[in-house]
Amino acid sequence: MGRGGRRVGAGRPPGTGKYGEPTKAVRLPVRLAEHLSEVLATWGRSPLEDIVPHLQRLRRESEGAAGLPLYSRALAAGELADEEMGPELDLNGYLAPHRDSSFCVQARGESMRVAGIQEQDLLVVDTLPDPQDGDLVMAVVEGELLVRRLQSQGDRLCLLSDNSQEAPLVLSSEREFYLLGVVTHAIHAF
Repeated sequence: MGRGGRRVGAGRPPGTGKYGEPTKAVRLPVRLAEHLSEVLATWGRSPLEDIVPHLQRLRRESEGAAGLPLYSRALAAGELADEEMGPELDLNGYLAPHRDSSFCVQARGESMRVAGIQEQDLLVVDTLPDPQDGDLVMAVVEGELLVRRLQSQGDRLCLLSDNSQEAPLVLSSEREFYLLGVVTHAIHAF
C-alpha cells in the first residue's frame, strides 16, 4: 500500500466546505494573511459595505507607505547634513495615528483663521478620541458642517469661532447637532 498522493474517496467532497464551492490553496505574505482572514471571515455573513473597509486597509498595507527623510538640522549654506538624518517620517502615521477612524476635509471660510486654518487647507479629523474642552472639532449643527473650538461654559457646551463677530453657538437638546471628531492637523499649501 502506497503512501501520500491522491486516494479515491479521500478528503472532503468538492463544494461541501464552509464556502459552499471548490476552494484553492494560495500562498500569501504572512503580513497580509491575517487581514485577509478577517475579510474572509465576514465574506458570506456581511453586506459588501462591511467588507469594503477591510479590503481598503488590506490594499493600503500591501502598498506600503514609504517614509520621507527627516533631518534634525540644516547647514548654514542651506544644505542638509547627512549625519543629522534621523529615522524616516511616515506621514500617514504622523497625521493619522488612528487611520481607520480618520478622514480629511477641505476647509471653507475664514472663521478659524486665528487657529491657523485657512481657506482650502486640508483638515485631518480623528473620530476616535472624545472631544475635550478647548479642542478644535468638526461638527454638524442643524445640517451645516462647521469647524469650531469646543468650550464648556458651566453646564453647557459651546462652539466658538475665531471671528469675534460671531456669537458662541450653544449646543443644547433644542438644537440638532453631532460632533464628528477632533481636528488634529491642518495641511496648508503655499
